[in-house]
Amino acid sequence: MFSRAIPLAAPRGCARFAQTQQHPQVQIFAKLPSRARIPIQQCTRKRDASTLASAKKLLKESPILFPLASVCILVGLSGLIYLPYYYNTYIVAPYHKFPEPVAKKLRRAIYFSSGSNVDVREANKYFRQGLQIADEIGMDPFSDEIIGVKISIAAMFERVHHYNLAIEVLEIVRQDCFRWVAELGEKHWNDGKRTRVLAKTVALNVKLGELYSNKYVQNEEAAEERLVEAVETILKEKKRREEKGVQAGEGEWMSDEEVGASLETLGHHYEEKNLHYLATPLFLQALALCPLKSCHSIVLMNNLSICLAQQTPPPSSSSSKSFPSDFPSIPPPSRAIIIDQAREWANKALASAASITPPERTEECDIGCAVATHNLGEFAEMNGDIQEARRRFQEAASLAKAVGFTEGEENANKALKRLKDSVNAS
Repeated sequence: MFSRAIPLAAPRGCARFAQTQQHPQVQIFAKLPSRARIPIQQCTRKRDASTLASAKKLLKESPILFPLASVCILVGLSGLIYLPYYYNTYIVAPYHKFPEPVAKKLRRAIYFSSGSNVDVREANKYFRQGLQIADEIGMDPFSDEIIGVKISIAAMFERVHHYNLAIEVLEIVRQDCFRWVAELGEKHWNDGKRTRVLAKTVALNVKLGELYSNKYVQNEEAAEERLVEAVETILKEKKRREEKGVQAGEGEWMSDEEVGASLETLGHHYEEKNLHYLATPLFLQALALCPLKSCHSIVLMNNLSICLAQQTPPPSSSSSKSFPSDFPSIPPPSRAIIIDQAREWANKALASAASITPPERTEECDIGCAVATHNLGEFAEMNGDIQEARRRFQEAASLAKAVGFTEGEENANKALKRLKDSVNAS
């Protein structure tokens, strides 16, 4: 059956192919007319001209709606670009170390604790909810993140002038940190946690000293206690490391600048209480830790100069009670020697400021020069050298005016008036 069909189909197929070969294909596209190619730049110019003409036409037809629509489009595009950036930078990034349930509560807390419409009650509620969730899921209560949240609560209370509440929060955190160091610190030598938590106690003590000495609190005794505790903690840890060495993984202790800042804070506290004999060695040690080519060293030299000039021989009982145990005692010199030493420190401040050049030289150096010059005038006045005092005060007023130091200029002019009145009275 199949043997008949197949042979019969072959001849018909061959004939069809033969017919095709006898009639060659006609080239259909051979007769299409050729078109000149238009340059791309010319097309672009035409398109731009057309767009500009359309824009002018729309502006002429709708002089108000067209600019308004253009502004709305630009604002919308800017929003589409800025909103993702804002969300990732200010919403997500600050809390990327927190689990999302905790971060969610903290975002709400920050929302209610910042801006113009602060709601302390709501912010405090969300802060505490975030801390509770963090505790439930097992976050380390002494990690930088959790301690930072507690410090943020205190900062919120401070911003709204609830200083007692801020002090209460920081005191709780401070006590917890000291308790952890005493009970568990020995087990965390090698992971650096003990060093980190101990450094937090120093920072908390310094901040508490600042809050206690606030004019709205005025608890000078508590402020002194916290600042002394901060300095003693620094020096004890530094002494331990020098004697026993730093263990593997323990991490570095506070930098010289941080130690010097704590010493300087306690020195200013004693200076405000007119305990200049206690402030002097603190400023001296802070100066020893300060970089030589630093404008802040000029400030410390001026502080030393002022403290030396204003101090009186300290009573032995007061010195032994208030002074930190790790500082050497200084025997009280005579008044004439004190003034000479104060003058030397003021001259050192001027010489050091002259040796500091940009970029290390800042406004702090210029103000320090004006202060040191004024101090030299004060010392000359103490010794009865009116002409030298007048010359120094005039120079100080000129320096202060040149650098925009208004307070220094006013003080120098007051000193000049005082000299004039004293001369007229005599």
